[in-house]
Amino acid sequence: MALPGPEWRGLLARRWAELDPPLRERLAAASLHDAVRLGCDLLRTEEEEVALVRLCQRVRTGKEPEAASFYREQGNREFGHRRYQMALRLYSKAASHELPSSPEVSVCFANRSAALFHLEHFEVCLEDIARAESHGYPDRLLPKVLLRKAECLLCLGRLQDAADALSVVESKIHMDGLMTSPTHQTLLKKLSQLKVKLHEKERCPEPAQEARGDMQGKSEIWEENDGISGASSSLSLNFDTERGRHLVASQDIMPGQSLLKEEAFVSVLCPGESLPLQDSETAWDTRVTNADLYCHRCLRQLLASVPCRGCSYAKYCSQDCADMAWEQYHRTECSLGALLLTLGVFCHVALRTVLLAGFAEVNRLVEWSHSGDKDPHNSKAGCKCLSETPEPGAGTRGIPGCDDSGQYHSSYQAVFHLLPHTEQHSPEHKFLCMLSVVAICKQLQEAGLHAAVLNQESSEQWPKTKTSEQTSDELSPELKTVAEAMLRHMLQLQCNAQAITVMQELGPGDGAVVNKKPVRLATAFFPVLSLLNHSCCPNTSVSFSGTAATVRASQPIPRGQEIFHCYGPHQCRMGAAERQQLLRQYFFECHCRACLDELESDVKSVVSMRNSFCCPSCQAPMQGEEDLLCCSNEACATSVSRENLSRRLQDLQQQIKKALDLLRDRKADQAIKMLLKCQMDAGNFLSPEHLLMGEMEDHLAQVYATLGKWQEAARHLKKSIGIVEMHHGPSSVETGHELFKLAQILFNGFAVSEALSTIQRAEEILSVHCGPQSAQIQELQEMKTCLSELPRSILQRT
Repeated sequence: MALPGPEWRGLLARRWAELDPPLRERLAAASLHDAVRLGCDLLRTEEEEVALVRLCQRVRTGKEPEAASFYREQGNREFGHRRYQMALRLYSKAASHELPSSPEVSVCFANRSAALFHLEHFEVCLEDIARAESHGYPDRLLPKVLLRKAECLLCLGRLQDAADALSVVESKIHMDGLMTSPTHQTLLKKLSQLKVKLHEKERCPEPAQEARGDMQGKSEIWEENDGISGASSSLSLNFDTERGRHLVASQDIMPGQSLLKEEAFVSVLCPGESLPLQDSETAWDTRVTNADLYCHRCLRQLLASVPCRGCSYAKYCSQDCADMAWEQYHRTECSLGALLLTLGVFCHVALRTVLLAGFAEVNRLVEWSHSGDKDPHNSKAGCKCLSETPEPGAGTRGIPGCDDSGQYHSSYQAVFHLLPHTEQHSPEHKFLCMLSVVAICKQLQEAGLHAAVLNQESSEQWPKTKTSEQTSDELSPELKTVAEAMLRHMLQLQCNAQAITVMQELGPGDGAVVNKKPVRLATAFFPVLSLLNHSCCPNTSVSFSGTAATVRASQPIPRGQEIFHCYGPHQCRMGAAERQQLLRQYFFECHCRACLDELESDVKSVVSMRNSFCCPSCQAPMQGEEDLLCCSNEACATSVSRENLSRRLQDLQQQIKKALDLLRDRKADQAIKMLLKCQMDAGNFLSPEHLLMGEMEDHLAQVYATLGKWQEAARHLKKSIGIVEMHHGPSSVETGHELFKLAQILFNGFAVSEALSTIQRAEEILSVHCGPQSAQIQELQEMKTCLSELPRSILQRT
């Protein structure tokens, strides 16, 4: 949810409509500075405060021991059914709700270590055992956990450490006494078994595995730009009034060449789908969302999360990440979790941007923006009007966002200079953003977080807020500055927010073929990446690793050509008219080559034709712009309403979803029957080239793969690849992902020669879009090495 929730939006929309027309006009024309001052006066009614309190109560971010007990019991139930992955997630949820100093949290870590052991994550299991011990795990239960520790060390081949651990366990068991109790007898039996296992490993150590140098992939040649941080030396920064700031190739660029590597200045994890609780509900949600799966700071995938000590929402991959997040911003955000989730990701990004920048830098740039001086480093600012156009002859130094030496860094100054398009946003949208940021700043003041927002600077540098002389409705001057910067960032985000995406596994992920789809993971500011203008037929591809973005050339780019990035509407996914409609949020009209060619030719786009309906009677394409569609075959007089066919399409999509639910429930035979029926129905009214036809082939391939029917799976996936190639092109990243799945199927089906050729093609495509170090490339290389090492007799047969 980028913007605030529907109830808050609805309340403020009604409030806007009730304002006197002169006040609405004043707000519509107000500068950011004046808008915040007006917002402080307007957000004083009891209705808004009560509404926010009620909405925040539906979002649980505090520590709740009752919730911890519930999740722990659910985890125990899943563990008893040997569903260790789900048990792992539930134990993590339980740990996040326990008070940090309570002995119960140690039980959560110990239970989670058991799930990790069964999933064979031995290193992480050892970390959880250490956490359990450090949090005061009950002494009477310790031998069982220490035996698990010894077994982990054995599995990892750390024999001396395992021997030491077994000695500790043995002495512990004997010290506890009660040697005849059933529990101790079980522990002694386990201890004896592990000792035997240790002696066997000491007598016959496992041979050391040879390191495979070719698994590292090709190293990328990289020479950094002197003037643009994170950019390749093959790029230059230009400016003109039509295109604004933009990047141009300063030399010929080859496909796959890295052009930009940038860490996000700020990123906020998108919590993922979660139904808000109703006012009367008290049940806890066991569903797993992005908030449970990824580190809230570095966005690494979580296996055993480290919970925040103050709230139940924030989770991290390590104690280091938790400590760094706390120091940089979370000490301020922690108590505001429910409010930030209620007001949406854009509000959260705006606040975190200010916290990361530090009040000194925020204050300097906000004051500079009031002065209108073109040089943000000039301490003697004049009274000229603010302009985004550099003076002639100023070089890169005059380009907005560059420092006084003309360098463009991934810095707060660069973020601040991203265009907020204040005049283009609707007055209603500005009103919503204004009151939302003011609500956050008022909460900061009421919660006593004023000093934290000012980065706890010395009292000599920043004046203390005289709370005794202020009403709760009046923001301090410093927080008004913070609110103004936050409002600027909220408006910037509509055009400059970058979605960080990740390929996320669909289903349990325990099959031989892993099915993945791209998922929006976080929203971020990348000030250098934001220099790229949009094209519906871009010449680059963007991939992400944690909070880092890498831009690569997806085709040859000659010297002097502009570097383009697709903001979402791509020529392969929709027609020009639909793309132009979606691009209106960026306040420009696209004049890329794809749009001009399509609009000037006045011919229906290829993608529209391929995703069109066909005649239910003769299967010829249907045509017509109005609600009534007619068959293009003159010999056929069939006509059908567009609404009727659209309803059939929606029903079909629902049936496909049910089939995938059956697959998740491991009812593969029923899933196949339903998908085949869907295919038959679709053939009566959808074009054979429709993307949904390809998706159904992909789903069938997935089901047959779960049954080990590799030839059938490959046959269906090849049909899917044909449709994907038709829509996205034979060298597209979408085709690369499909070929990766085909390589997995052929590998598991022992179709060696075909698997090797598919691996090579997938490698060629994915290395261009994702780089030679990507996880998929590494897996493809492992499959290739494994197949190449098979005996010659097997290779000849296949």
